[in-house]
Amino acid sequence: MIDHSFYLQGSREKGVLLVHGLTGAPTEMRFVGKQLHRMGFTVYAPTLAGHGGDEATLINTTYEDWAAGLQKALSYVKERVSNVSAAGICVGGALALHLAHQEKGRIDKVVIYAPALDYDGWNQPYWSRGARIFKDLLIRIPSVRNTNFKETHPFGVRDDRIRRLIVENPESLEGVLPYFPARSLYQNYRLNDVLKKELPKINVPTLLIHAKDDDVSHPRNSYAIQKQHGGSCDVVLLEDSYHMIHVDRERHKVAELTGQFFGVPEKQVTHPL
Repeated sequence: MIDHSFYLQGSREKGVLLVHGLTGAPTEMRFVGKQLHRMGFTVYAPTLAGHGGDEATLINTTYEDWAAGLQKALSYVKERVSNVSAAGICVGGALALHLAHQEKGRIDKVVIYAPALDYDGWNQPYWSRGARIFKDLLIRIPSVRNTNFKETHPFGVRDDRIRRLIVENPESLEGVLPYFPARSLYQNYRLNDVLKKELPKINVPTLLIHAKDDDVSHPRNSYAIQKQHGGSCDVVLLEDSYHMIHVDRERHKVAELTGQFFGVPEKQVTHPL
């Protein structure tokens, strides 16, 4: 596994743990990370266990491995910053909220970008919800277990220019795997099942940011989390993005909403991007 993590030292009062998505890498979190750092936050974006390398490494990890790696990342930040919040995209956001439940009192607030309890956006295949329901049976079938699922146009990005940059220059997102192994999706579904059971017991303040036209996960996912959440949980809908809101047209707004929710450190440090 190649470690693509990045750390930006800022305030020793407030830090942010940034969590990338399934088959993703910290490179996809760099824009939001730099914006939060400019606001004054200390930012740490770790590489999830099994990620950043090849498929063989990824499929040999479970969601428990991903969560355990995040626990270590949280401890790393807590040694350097007094108060830590967490934000993540999709599966990364689910892991952040799961971590807040596991590590009660150690995470102040959580922001989830485009949560996906179900893959039910307008660009998802009709069978995707059935796959979740029958996942335990399907994963035992070799032909399914060894399948990879490739993303299709528009690849979660509404902005044509940004999409071209990503698709035509995949090295710009170093460490990102361009497809989803069935075994990793199965681990994602397992995580979601656990998170659903945890939600009523979770009271860490949470913000869910979701695009109205999300092609991967419908906004109903955010409202489902809000309904079951045991504490303060707000939903903000975006008008001009698809699933990858942290890199799409409204990425500046995503960073701004995140910083405002976490509370910008009083003693800011300014660093050029």
